[in-house]
Amino acid sequence: MRREISPTGRSRAFINDTPVTLPVMRGVAMRLIDIHSQHSNLLLSSHSYQLDVIDSLTGCHSTLERYRGEYKRYRELAEELALSPGEDTQLESQERTLSNVNDIKTALWEAQELLDGEERSVVADVAAAMQKLRRIEPLLNDAGDLAERLNPTIIELKDIARTITATQSTLADDPAELERIRGRLSEIYALEQKHKATSVNQLIEIQHSLEEHLAQIGSYGERIAALQKQVTAQEATVRAIAERLSGERKDAARRFEQSLIQAAAPLGMSNLRFVVRFETTPLSPGGTDAVSFMTSFNKQQELMPVESTASGGEISRLMLCIKSIIAGSVKLPTIVLDEVDTGVSGETADRMGEMMKGISGKIQVIAITHLPQVAVKGDNQLKVYKEDNETATVASIKQLTPGERVTEIASMLSGAKVDEAAINNARSLLGMNGN
Repeated sequence: MRREISPTGRSRAFINDTPVTLPVMRGVAMRLIDIHSQHSNLLLSSHSYQLDVIDSLTGCHSTLERYRGEYKRYRELAEELALSPGEDTQLESQERTLSNVNDIKTALWEAQELLDGEERSVVADVAAAMQKLRRIEPLLNDAGDLAERLNPTIIELKDIARTITATQSTLADDPAELERIRGRLSEIYALEQKHKATSVNQLIEIQHSLEEHLAQIGSYGERIAALQKQVTAQEATVRAIAERLSGERKDAARRFEQSLIQAAAPLGMSNLRFVVRFETTPLSPGGTDAVSFMTSFNKQQELMPVESTASGGEISRLMLCIKSIIAGSVKLPTIVLDEVDTGVSGETADRMGEMMKGISGKIQVIAITHLPQVAVKGDNQLKVYKEDNETATVASIKQLTPGERVTEIASMLSGAKVDEAAINNARSLLGMNGN
């Protein structure tokens, strides 16, 4: 896979030297590489992602695939019975959303980060402005009133950020549902063309007219009754498989709870309590289960949804634990861990490095890090650096020789000034990790 980006911003994508579109490249890449960054930590707030985690551990792929096939048949039978007013408009809206779900989620994440992210944000800036005004309140009569006017702004901005996060958690990449919607739209468009109609509402009017005509002929009612019988029988089949699927998921969830608690303890979360809560939902392409990861990080703290209780650092460590647990179950050959160790240091950083090394025993791991405790765990080390020439700044990457690696680790330990003590410390760390 190769992508060429020109200075003007135009790009070309290739797979095996064959030109492809970016969506095609993205679709193939998602089957080859799992890129896990701080951005990806927001996935942990997505209940659809939480269900995907459980499904990856069940070993129930055959049950899930059978369910999806029978559910698709059930929907097809049910949709033969009638069109719904405005169905075409609704389906077109769903199709647009599902076709662009990754771009939508990225834009929502960026908006949330700008409003109330962990680093500099609008909320933080407004709060800082309010504090500055409060400090000069004894010196300026209007300062207090101005500070009070900012307070509801902060509340509103935080509420918008929470709403954005909640909206993002409802979005999921669902190729099966997208295929169903596109199939249904194709049927509707074909009917509109056949009957010279411009909307589903016009088709319904034509349908009612035809029904009245067919009722007079006599066999139409029998056809509807037979179809309804098929729908009822198919629904019973789908519900039976959904019940079996739900049982397999609950068994996997109990095992997952214990595995996650054990994996998280060495990463500074010894008080973690974790429960996968299940709720029954109407029939859907994914079954009849909705799950919620319930967590508590402190003693005597009640269990709450992970998105409501975990800090950014805790979510980052939890996600790494989850990746280590599911690494053996996923089919992806490579995972890229992009600075998932940000905000940790010391013994916790060392243990995170050990966890990454453990994952690498099952799949290839590429870890982007600034921590020497993590860098020394790798079998190989590459350095990304920038250099200025006469016209531009150029980014480059090189694989380090054993000697260069010692120097680089020493630099990560001591900063710009690399002395003999740092060199010896680097050699010691690399030797302890078999490098």
